[in-house]
Amino acid sequence: MDNLCHSLVGAALSGAGFRRRTGLATATMIIGANLPDVDAIVYVVRGGATALEFRRGWTHGVVAMVVLPVLLTVMMIWVGQARDARRARRRRPVGTPVIPSQLLVLAAISIWTHPLFDLLNTYGVRLLMPFSSRWFYGDTLFIVDPSVWVVLGVGSFVSLQRARAVPVGAASPTVMARAHRPARIAVFAVATYIAIMAGSSWIGRVLVERQAVAAGGPAADRVMVAPDAVTPFTRSVVRDVGGSYERGRLTWWPGPRYEASPERIPKITPEITAAARATPDGRRFLSWSRFPFADLTVGDSTTVRLDDARYAGPGQRSFASVTVPLAAPAAPRN
Repeated sequence: MDNLCHSLVGAALSGAGFRRRTGLATATMIIGANLPDVDAIVYVVRGGATALEFRRGWTHGVVAMVVLPVLLTVMMIWVGQARDARRARRRRPVGTPVIPSQLLVLAAISIWTHPLFDLLNTYGVRLLMPFSSRWFYGDTLFIVDPSVWVVLGVGSFVSLQRARAVPVGAASPTVMARAHRPARIAVFAVATYIAIMAGSSWIGRVLVERQAVAAGGPAADRVMVAPDAVTPFTRSVVRDVGGSYERGRLTWWPGPRYEASPERIPKITPEITAAARATPDGRRFLSWSRFPFADLTVGDSTTVRLDDARYAGPGQRSFASVTVPLAAPAAPRN
């Protein structure tokens, strides 16, 4: 998911009651909810196929889920100490005490939400890194979902305003429960929305396959049914039907209806796959791709443009497009 979404997840969890556990709770949870995306620095260093290969891997895997909370806790303890020392020099009251054990709990919770939310879209995440580079896909939410922004944003803001309005010494359980309620409702609403969207993707795969086969099409080896941007009643579909991919659209309203595109996308051939793997960028792309295909362009030399049917079709370019050189074919013998 996008970083605004991750930030609002951290803010909402803090507003739901975690902010009362320790000083710097809200800052810790917002930073933690974004911290695994530190691997985005690869876009500055290299970008392209290198970014496809590296992103959502090491910093999103199981080892990082143990190491990052500890690193964030140490950093926030240092921030708390620096804050208190600065206030002491200015003869101002110190802030809410920082409790290391509680900071560690909040850091872990917020950091763990990150790969779970990244799992919800079609790009996927490698949850088992560095032990396995397998990609996992939720196909549940579009990578940018404004409805999640609105719900979490409103819930977090109202809870924060209510908490700030509580006079010092008047923070009774009843009063604080009222302050936490909007954020808790927002978290519950988003969790319910995610469950509904996940269920609709699962049901969609079953419906698409039934309708496609009933219409005379071949059975699919794999089916992706993924949400479109903003529109909740349509899904983008990719079916792996052997030697090609079938793209289409599932419409939920007024009744579930699958419409396949008449043109299929030929799969990347073993020869082109082998040639692409012989190049660094081709190898990186293939380690990331889910439904890879190739467009050949012959000029002074032979090249191949690699792309993924999740995001583009023949003649189109997506953010993941990679062009790699191939060995020129041998001249025919007389």
